[in-house]
Amino acid sequence: MTQPPSVCTRDFATASPLPSTVLPPPSAAPSGVGLSRQMTLFFAAAVGIIILNLSAAQPLTGPVSHALNLPAGLSGLIAMLPQLGYAAGLLLLVPLCDLLENRRLIVVTLTCCAAFLALSALAHSGWVFLASVFLAGATSSVIQMLVPMAASMAPEQRRGQAIGNVMSGLMLGILLSRPLASLITGTFGWRVFFGIEAAADALLAVVLYLRLPNHAPHTGATYPALLRSLWTLLRTEPVLQRRSLQAALALGAFSAFWTAIALRLAQPPFSLGMQGIAVFALAGASGAIVTPLAGYLGDRGAGHATQIVSHIVMIAAVLMLGAAGAGWGGFSPVAHPVLALAMLVAGAAALDAGVITDQTLGRRAVNLLNPAARGRLNALFVGIFFVGGAMGAALSGAAWAWAGWSGVCMVALAFAVALSLVGWLDRASQGRRA
Repeated sequence: MTQPPSVCTRDFATASPLPSTVLPPPSAAPSGVGLSRQMTLFFAAAVGIIILNLSAAQPLTGPVSHALNLPAGLSGLIAMLPQLGYAAGLLLLVPLCDLLENRRLIVVTLTCCAAFLALSALAHSGWVFLASVFLAGATSSVIQMLVPMAASMAPEQRRGQAIGNVMSGLMLGILLSRPLASLITGTFGWRVFFGIEAAADALLAVVLYLRLPNHAPHTGATYPALLRSLWTLLRTEPVLQRRSLQAALALGAFSAFWTAIALRLAQPPFSLGMQGIAVFALAGASGAIVTPLAGYLGDRGAGHATQIVSHIVMIAAVLMLGAAGAGWGGFSPVAHPVLALAMLVAGAAALDAGVITDQTLGRRAVNLLNPAARGRLNALFVGIFFVGGAMGAALSGAAWAWAGWSGVCMVALAFAVALSLVGWLDRASQGRRA
């Protein structure tokens, strides 16, 4: 079947070939074995549940550190170690997708994740808790085993739409994790939250064992060779380089906003408590509805135009957030608190929509490169854009301390403008090559 001339197919055509040491025989490339609507929803729900393991730790820092008598200097590890573990899992576990039978690997990894979460719920030692959440974060990288499997099950002409649908579950999980963790912890305690997560992951592992198809990659490479090939892939795949850089800048803007928004909402004229902030996060999550549409447009050859719109929407959203929270453009949040709060909700949803659209198009491009290296390509893509997210969060904290909400919005705006410029340069260079 002929593929429309979208940005992603042009990227594929110009991609550098993979080195022969990491290429399996042509028969190893998995073909679309059929991804039904029900199976797509299942994948989306699965990654949405698992991502809670990573994103929910931030509001639990206070209760956990108090209960386990962690020193103040170590309390930040509660939120940081799951992220570090996830990064380690991306580098050390996800490449196994290109070496081991995928269904068994996914089920075993997720079962281990459930066990580590259960240990976190039962831990009475701070060091045991920190070690368990690090290992739970590492095994949560099973998400990046599920996403390429969903992509391989979808036919190429619908691969972008399939990835978008699955990613909608991932983004909803990220956006809902903090309010959900706050609500459960505030009502039942933090141990119950970790216990619920452990039970959910264990049940999900059983369902995945029953529902996933077998997929055994055909590659003669050894595990050390796969790890060495990560650098080779990054060095030789310009599509991966460009798309991961853009995704990193987009996630930088996203993280800058969501890292500090709770601090701004707790201040006048909003003065929201934990429940109010949770409701705000739920409203802001509405931006995730664009994810399937972004994938659909990419499949229909509208990737360039969709990407341009997403970057413009992000810049406009940050300007709105600056006006609503810091009085940019002469707007007074104090004089119009209800309107200002509505503008913050709309800006959050628009920013999320722009980030998700750019990321979905990037994932689609990466998943069209080389099916036999899909696990490693996804690991590199996600690892790089997580670096951008970490930079956005770090700069947001410093900007808040230095200049309040206006400083946070300046950081987010810098990321959004840089993303737009990089996207424009990428499109211009592709136009010259064409």
